[in-house]
Amino acid sequence: MAETDALNRDFRKYDQVEKAHTYRLAEHAGDEFDEDYEIATLDFEPFLKGDARDKARFADAFGAALQEIGFAVLTGHGVDPTLYEEMEDRVLDLFTSTPLDEKLRFRARRHGSVAQGYFPLAETSDIHPDLVEGWVWCRRAFDIPQHRTGTFRATDYWPRAAQERQFRRLALAHEALFKPIAQAMFQGIGCDPHSYDDKLGGTNFGLRLNYYPPMTEDQARSGAGRLLGHEDVDLFTILPASRVDGLQVWNHRSGKWVRLHAPPGAIVINTGDYMQRISNDRLPSTTHRVGKPTDGSHLARARVSFPIAVYVWENEILEVLPGLGPPKYRLIKAIAFHTRSTSKFYGDDYAVEDA
Repeated sequence: MAETDALNRDFRKYDQVEKAHTYRLAEHAGDEFDEDYEIATLDFEPFLKGDARDKARFADAFGAALQEIGFAVLTGHGVDPTLYEEMEDRVLDLFTSTPLDEKLRFRARRHGSVAQGYFPLAETSDIHPDLVEGWVWCRRAFDIPQHRTGTFRATDYWPRAAQERQFRRLALAHEALFKPIAQAMFQGIGCDPHSYDDKLGGTNFGLRLNYYPPMTEDQARSGAGRLLGHEDVDLFTILPASRVDGLQVWNHRSGKWVRLHAPPGAIVINTGDYMQRISNDRLPSTTHRVGKPTDGSHLARARVSFPIAVYVWENEILEVLPGLGPPKYRLIKAIAFHTRSTSKFYGDDYAVEDA
């Protein structure tokens, strides 16, 4: 495992898109913060329900925000905010009421492209000690339409069958947003908004639940972060606003970190490596991490989050979209792209070669 002052450059060989900047994986006393920069907050409702002009105005603003920093905050997305309030409590209950030996029965391993299952505290990756427990479920772990062989049994994936039904509501609420979010992104950079409609119908996703227990004084002094600096390996991520601050975003233009504060009920959207690749670097895969909140609550209060990462199926081909200039990247199968990138977290033997 790497030291707490490790740099992203130490793992550059795994990157499948251009990432020119250098940063420490964990928050450090020498980090600079831009306290004046505000990540754009946009009302998504005009794109969902408006006419062509409404859609164009939103897409232009959304595309500009994502090209600027790779992040935007959306209100008016149509998901009932009470669902997010319920999920906060469900996540807390899952991690605090499930015995460790039961959690370890579901220890994470790779299925297809994605490591799925339970990640113990400080074992989210092999390269850095994160002070978070995580749990990842992909489409196969839900009783929803998909290609499947055999009978679905919730207890193959969940400690209690009722948990599948509870979190399925969140997965389905966000799945309804996959196509419109992608359409707005593509329209915002001048591409056919329907470029990925076929790929995003019943596609794979990764719902990750994160539990950040209160930190001890020793942990706070150790240099370990709540979640290391990283870029998401996906098209985009949908992250409901957390009750507890801590999300920090790298501004590649200023070379400083930005503290992201999203209003309750909003969702945070960020683009990932898949999207940077197919957009020919127009939409950056932006570095982010979870650090200590400025109010010091990390010493007394747990934090939870429940992002959903939007993928394409493993056999899909990633290629630069038409109209974005000469391609900087060659065609590659999604499973090869994904597992090469995430080998930095799980070891070189995680990668699947592109046939």
